[in-house]
Order: sequence, then structure tokens, then C-alpha cells
Amino acid sequence: MHGRQSGLPPFAFAKNTVRAAQMKLAPSPSAAPQLQRYRHMALRNIAIIAHVDHGKTTLVDELLKQSGSFRENQRVAERVMDSNDLEKERGITILAKATSVEWKGVRINIVDTPGHADFGGEVERILSMVDGAIVLVDSSEGPMPQTKFVVSKALKVGLRPIVAINKIDRPDGRHEEVINEVFDLFASLDATDEQLDFPILYGSGRDGWMNVNPEGPKDQGLAPLLDLVLSHVPEPTVAEGPFTMIGTILEANNFLGRIITGRINSGSIKPNQAVKVLGQDGKLIESGRISKILAFRGIERTSIDEAHAGDIVAIAGLSKGTVADTFCDPAITEALTAQPIDPPTVTMSFIVNDSPLAGTEGDKVTSRVIRDRLFKEAEGNVALKIEEAEGKDSFYVSGRGELQLAVLIETMRREGFELAVSRPRVVMHRDENDQLMEPIEEVVIDVDEEHSGVVVQKMSERKAEMTELRPSGGNRVRLVFNAPTRGLIGYQSELLTDTRGTAVMNRLFKDYQPFKGEIGGRTNGVLLANAPGEAVAYAMFNLEDRGPMMIEPGEKVYMGMIIGIHSRDNDLEVNVLKGKQLTNIRAAGKDEAVKLTPPIRMTLDRALSWIQDDELMEVTPKSIRLRKMYLDANDRKRFAKAKTA
Repeated sequence: MHGRQSGLPPFAFAKNTVRAAQMKLAPSPSAAPQLQRYRHMALRNIAIIAHVDHGKTTLVDELLKQSGSFRENQRVAERVMDSNDLEKERGITILAKATSVEWKGVRINIVDTPGHADFGGEVERILSMVDGAIVLVDSSEGPMPQTKFVVSKALKVGLRPIVAINKIDRPDGRHEEVINEVFDLFASLDATDEQLDFPILYGSGRDGWMNVNPEGPKDQGLAPLLDLVLSHVPEPTVAEGPFTMIGTILEANNFLGRIITGRINSGSIKPNQAVKVLGQDGKLIESGRISKILAFRGIERTSIDEAHAGDIVAIAGLSKGTVADTFCDPAITEALTAQPIDPPTVTMSFIVNDSPLAGTEGDKVTSRVIRDRLFKEAEGNVALKIEEAEGKDSFYVSGRGELQLAVLIETMRREGFELAVSRPRVVMHRDENDQLMEPIEEVVIDVDEEHSGVVVQKMSERKAEMTELRPSGGNRVRLVFNAPTRGLIGYQSELLTDTRGTAVMNRLFKDYQPFKGEIGGRTNGVLLANAPGEAVAYAMFNLEDRGPMMIEPGEKVYMGMIIGIHSRDNDLEVNVLKGKQLTNIRAAGKDEAVKLTPPIRMTLDRALSWIQDDELMEVTPKSIRLRKMYLDANDRKRFAKAKTA
């Protein structure tokens, strides 16, 4: 018997809610006039919320297909909403994007939200554009930390959620327990009674079906979900008065210039209409005219002649207006209130590359072009904070986490930038009693039972406190910790090594708490090149007993560059340029070809978390090199002496 029918307490009402809602949806002649509240078409604005890899972008693909947004013979890329190269490679949504489908005479604007808390700045802005949310949850994993993060924001702005249990065909699915976990999560986030009375659907986004029963039927496709959106999500609330809109998403276009996406709060807008832009403080930023209005129609953006209150559109023609600014009619004098953004928790230094190999692989190397690029990024990404250092050759970039900063660095290197970056540092502050406070994160680790001991040990070394331990099915356990952010920097790769790649770690910012004390750093020192040149296989072979190498023969090196990991805890300068001495005396034994152990190759994410405070990562379009901050050994000694003094 199904779990909710067998007496699971909170959910006896949910199924009836769904069925009643869907019975109301049979289109009737009398209902048609009510849908035409707007001059063109009735609207619904929804966001899809899900943890990383729970299938929300795949679900959007199916919604677009089944609503007729694509022709039957049209070739469309998989995960069509992940348009960014990095999104496709990493399998995550980084930028919020809008699309729309038409269903039973109603246009449904859908916003695909990032599932990772590092991109929470995107989430907080776009939730102000929508009136409802589909919370997509994996039938096996249940609600995860990133889901919790976005759901808490959605509940706070008053959205009534629809819960969709995805991947119902998983062999380890446990949808009845997951429903209870979702209810407990909503209750813990102070959801209202109306929000707790959520309808539930089951299905598979990949296979393109949703239904009120886990078993189906499946032949209705996603129609039950679309019908439920029409009945459960209210029409957009519209304010009286002339045109106003808060900028939510900013992008640059080679032909149209600056494009701002947002939801029209009141009034209507036409091309060539005069508008002005007000900052959050109400001061005038600029005045101008709208050159183009773009509406989301499927995966295309179509130019339209007029847009009305409640619709999500993109406008072009202004050169200074940005995210969180109010775009409005010239008669408006007060700015709209934008959603507050959580403060950044991690900061890094972006430094002009001064290594001996600077400028050999990239064409954007000066502080001026790096500065312009960073401030341009901060305009559209309100979760980023950029500060210029006194020397003007470095910048402090603060964000939500390592992943957000790593994505920015990767994007810049693909654009041809060369720069050096420091190890991430946490942003601390002092409270009113002058006590030092540091960011604490909730960490959820799913791991095989046999590896749970080493995970608990390593996390305790990093000043983490375990709050929960429970089985999660399939001989796996779920460990929940409250841990300092600075203790988690660099732990991901160590966790995968300790658990043979079987652990899955998810993190979520919790709050600021008193400083937890010193945390031990990396246990190994590094091998440093002592002269510039090209690495020689013979020299590297003789150094292998000192520790694993991070370079290959023939690779260019310079003094102070990290070429390997020392087997001991101190740093060691070595000569990787020394070739074999050649003589005219024939050796008794035949010379054998040198066989080297394959080098350790650092990815950008791993290198960021691996380097120490006195080290930098040199990033170019072709290479990722690690180096000491001070290349000369004497400078390093002076720096170490000054630090301990």
C-alpha cells in the first residue's frame, strides 16, 4: 500500500489537494474569459529548485519538448538551458536563465535556478521574479543542503511550493521517507500552514512523465505537472501605476549592448519609450530610451512591440543600469526594494602575473584589463565583491565559496587572461563584544560505512562538530557536521582519497560563530626548481625518491616554481635541469631508457585548495603552474622571519 494512504501523518491531505486541483482544470467555456486577465495572455511565473544533479535542467528540456516549443524534427542539444561551456562540462547550472512554455492558453515563464549555494546571489535575485516554485527532489537522496538553501529563500519570500519526487525509477528509491524528510525540512524552515499544504507529484524528468501516483500512468507525460502549475501557482501580482521593473539578470550582447532581464512590476513598456534608472538609494543613475524588448519564447528570445506588468522580459538600450537597480517611467521618484544578498564568506587575491614566463601564453596580462574584467563581472554578479589593493597590481575578490571563484578564474583564462591567484581565505569579522567570528558551514557527507571512521577523524581535526549520523541505504551512512569554512578549504580531494572516491560532500553556509582555534595545514612540503630552463628526464628520475613530480620532461620551469610534492614536511630546492654526464668511455652495461612515474596533474579547483598562504597559482590559457609568492630563496627567508617576529 502506498505510504501516504497507509497513514503517514502529514500527507493524507496532499493527494486530495492534487486530485481536487486537477479536477478543477478541465477547460470549460465559462473558464476561458477568466484567463484573459491580461491583454495578451494569462501568465504564471515559476522557478525550478533542486540540488546539484537532481535533474532540473533535464526536466526543463522535457517541458519544452512536450509543450511544443520544438518542432518534432528539430535537433536540440541535451540540457539546452545549460548554454555556458563550463555548465555543460561540470554538469551544474551556474547562471539563472529564463524560458517559457504555452499550456492551455497560459504562458508559463520558467526560471532555471543554480543548485549550488556558491551561486546563491543568482538565486536570491531571481526568486523575486516568480510566484511559485517546483521543488525537485531525488527519490533516493532526498532533500540535500543546496535544496535547503534555495528552499529557505523561496519560503522566506512567500512562495507556495510544488514538490516533485524525481528519478522514481531508481532501484534504491525511498519516496515515502523522502516525502517525510521534505515536510520536516519545510517545517524546520518556518514554512506557513499554506506552504506546508503542498501538492506532490512523482515521476522521471529523463523519461518525461509526472503523476500523482508513483506507479503512473506514464502516458500523460508532464501534463499533470503543467496542469498543477496553472491551478496551484497564482497569477502575477501587479501594482498600479506607470512602468517599473527591478533589474535581475545582466548580460552583454555584441549587437544590442547591455541587456537587463527582470519582471515588470507595474505598467507596460514599448520600444523607444523614455525611461530612467534609479539606484537602491533612489538617486538617478541615467536616463534613456528602450531600443528593444525581448520576450522568452521557448529557447528563443523574440522581439516584441509591447510588454505588460507581470511578464518576465529583457530590455536593451541603457548603458549604466545594472542588477538591483529600478528601471522606471520618468515620473517615478522612489526605487523599488530589492532582495538583500547574503555577504561573501571567502576572499582571494587576483595578482598581475610577474613570473619569468608571464605573457608567453596569454594576451590579457596588464592590471588595467584585469581590473576592467573583474568590475564588469561584479556588475552582473551581486554576490561578488571587488576591492583594489594599494599597489594597484592586485585585487581582493570576495565570493560565496571556492567553486564560485574557481568558475570565474576558469572563465577568465578561457578569455585569454593571465594572472596569479592566492589561496582562498575566509572573511572574518568581530561582533559587538569585539569577539572574532568566523563562517560555519553545515556539511553533509554520504559515505560507505567502512570509510566513516576516517571521515569523522579528519573532520574533527578540522574543528568540525558532528550533529547527526544515520544510515542512508546500501551500506552507506550520512554524516552531518558543523565545520569552520577555513577547515574545509582543500578537504574535498583528501576526502576522495580517504574514501576511494565513494564519498559525496555537500556544504551550506550556516552562520557566523566564535573563532574555533588554529587548524593544521598541509603536512607535506614542496619541491622547488632552483634555476630556469627545461626539465630533464634524467634529473627527474634521480629525484623520484624525494617525492612525486608535478611536471613532465621538457616542461619550462623557473626558480621558485613548485615542481613536486616533498615526501617530508619541509620545502626543498632541487635541480631538474641536470643532464647525464657524457664521456667517451663505453659503459659496461647497456644504457636503459629512463622510465618516469606519471606526474600528478593539478586541476584548477584542486590547486586552489592545495596551495598554502605563501604560494600562488599561476593561471594562463594553456597552463596551471604553482609557485612560491617570493621566487628568490633569500626573499622567502626574510618573509618567514618577518612573519614569526
